[in-house]
Amino acid sequence: MAQNILLIQDHSSDAEAVRSALAGPNDGCFQIEWIRCCADALERLALAADPQRLRARDVAAVMVDLFLPDSRGIETFDRIFRVVPQIPILVLSAAADEELAKLAVQQGAQDYLLKERLDSYWLPKAVEGMLERAANAAALFEEKERAKIMLNSIGDAVLSVDVFGKVIYLNVVAETLTGWPREEAAGQPIESVFRIVDAHTREVIEHPMTRAIRENQTVGLSPDCILIRRDGMETDIEDSVAPIHDRYGQVTGAVMVFRDVTATRAVSLRMSYLAQHDNLTDLPNRNLLNDRLNKAMALADRHQQKVGLLFLDLDRFKHINDSLGHAIGDRLLRSVAQRLRACVRHSDTVSRQGGDEFVVLLSEVKQAKDAAVAADKILAALRAPHRIDEHEVHVTASIGIVTYPHDGADAETLLKNADFAMYQAKDGGRDLYTFFRRDMNVRAAERQSLENDLRHALGRREFELFYQPKMDLVSGAIVAVEALIRWRHPQRGLVSPAQFIPIAEETGLIVPIGAWVLREACRQNRAWQDKALPPMRIAVNVSAVELRAKGFVDGVRAILNETGLAPNCLELELTETFLTQNATSTARVLDALKEMAVQLALDDFGTGYSSLSYLKRFPIDTLKIDQSFVRDIAVDEDDAGIVSAVISMGKSLHMRVVAEGVETLEQLTFLRRQGCPEGQGYYFNRPMIADEFAQLLGRRDGRPENPWARRVSSS
Repeated sequence: MAQNILLIQDHSSDAEAVRSALAGPNDGCFQIEWIRCCADALERLALAADPQRLRARDVAAVMVDLFLPDSRGIETFDRIFRVVPQIPILVLSAAADEELAKLAVQQGAQDYLLKERLDSYWLPKAVEGMLERAANAAALFEEKERAKIMLNSIGDAVLSVDVFGKVIYLNVVAETLTGWPREEAAGQPIESVFRIVDAHTREVIEHPMTRAIRENQTVGLSPDCILIRRDGMETDIEDSVAPIHDRYGQVTGAVMVFRDVTATRAVSLRMSYLAQHDNLTDLPNRNLLNDRLNKAMALADRHQQKVGLLFLDLDRFKHINDSLGHAIGDRLLRSVAQRLRACVRHSDTVSRQGGDEFVVLLSEVKQAKDAAVAADKILAALRAPHRIDEHEVHVTASIGIVTYPHDGADAETLLKNADFAMYQAKDGGRDLYTFFRRDMNVRAAERQSLENDLRHALGRREFELFYQPKMDLVSGAIVAVEALIRWRHPQRGLVSPAQFIPIAEETGLIVPIGAWVLREACRQNRAWQDKALPPMRIAVNVSAVELRAKGFVDGVRAILNETGLAPNCLELELTETFLTQNATSTARVLDALKEMAVQLALDDFGTGYSSLSYLKRFPIDTLKIDQSFVRDIAVDEDDAGIVSAVISMGKSLHMRVVAEGVETLEQLTFLRRQGCPEGQGYYFNRPMIADEFAQLLGRRDGRPENPWARRVSSS
């Protein structure tokens, strides 16, 4: 980014000379802002110096001619320097006024340059040197300030002297322990400010500062040293003293770090505690857990009992962090920690492993089902709403259970196996517990292998799209098509999306994979239209991870522009879960997509937690009835009632309704009688490759020869 240089110069010829000199090879490095008089410059610099104002272009440096229409000589520099002492200033001077320019440098200017040298060599060099020196000075100042802050914030007292033993610095703690304010102590002999005697003999001890300077080495006090404060109070202390050297290795003084032994002991105990406990929840961390687990296993061996270990991970905790913020997430973790402690005995241990993972150690359990009882109690406790400020946060957990010695002979194996079991609980639907089984090791290794292969699948072009038509249930015409991803693995063959999509979502790989699917689907739809096949919507499933990704809307717009597909020919299928997460940001994303005329469908409707208010709030065009309801509509009155209600609701809300998973004539007959406009499923067609779908689409202008229409009309 170009650095903004404020040029204060009355003569246009000189100003043009500056512009020309800073152009050329340096074009783009500097941007000149030219002001002709001192008053306007002071007004501009006052804005640049105001910390309450944010400017798109700040002033990196000032170049000033001391002779202006409204100000002349050194007064010009003084007026500018008073306003922005922090901004480097380069004085531009005629040769006759060089002594005046030197005076300005003495009073704070970074440098000066004679106008005779306003060329493309000297001026850029002077400006760059000025900026570099200013940056170094600022960095040095900040470093000194940080050092002061650090020395004042540490728990130890710090005191330094010069080579003659005169005090030159005390930090805040040293002021407190000695009773000497820094201003009064400065210049005093160290023996007056830091009076020390032997605790037993009460004799004055040779001062360690004097020894460190004389012997040029680090020294320390004896353990029985007492500091006598200025007011006569006494404190047991420990210290260490080291000599200070200049860059030539000569001793220039000494620095002492000393402390109250009582305070140090308290700090030491606290540090020991922190090393074994999580600083957010105050629960034992993994180090302390391992220690207690090893002791519990030894005790269990001695008493012929078992040890239970529960590995717990909160379900969808990342969504809470993303929607409500990390501050709420941290408070939720503390709330979870409190409930976990309330669910176990005092002899048990609740530990936080990191993130949203917890481990519960149940010492000396008689049988495995005792661990299951504890897990049930924990799950029930966590389900109750967590009240955090105005938020009512709901969270569940997945728990993996192992017992010692049955599921592992050491702490590492037990934790690893409990982790495996926890992931099985997540795969099983979450908000439940699962006991470890030996085959989980194999399944975990298989999942890791699949994840590794998935990371390379896109680059190796192993993905392909299949296409399944959506049918008009009245006319029998194909009215839309859904693009379905398949992974053709070189060793495993065709891998089902159910196997790899959850892994892709967990790892974030779904974002680049989803972008590929969207681009390929749009390209294919446009290719069909270019062959004069009937235009139609193409539906693409989009996960919540993709929709929350930065730049998703811009990515959709770019793909439509790239492929030339009309936005109303694209339909994005969303999940109900996404609608309920951070409704404000969700609405912004969906409204932006609708402004582009992209169609929006709510997939698997009825399986999530959306309500009528969500459907009214968001610009949804299509409801897709989940196949779990369609499957038994011919034999189950409840499912039939749900499907009928969704169809009626869709009509009332002016939404298109699509029934998923239509596989039998009976299902189709029911749907037509209820007035369901569209259907999709194996009864009509299985997913097929692009060429096969093109052939199907080309028959009878989108009306494939299919006996179902005749059968239904005659029934």
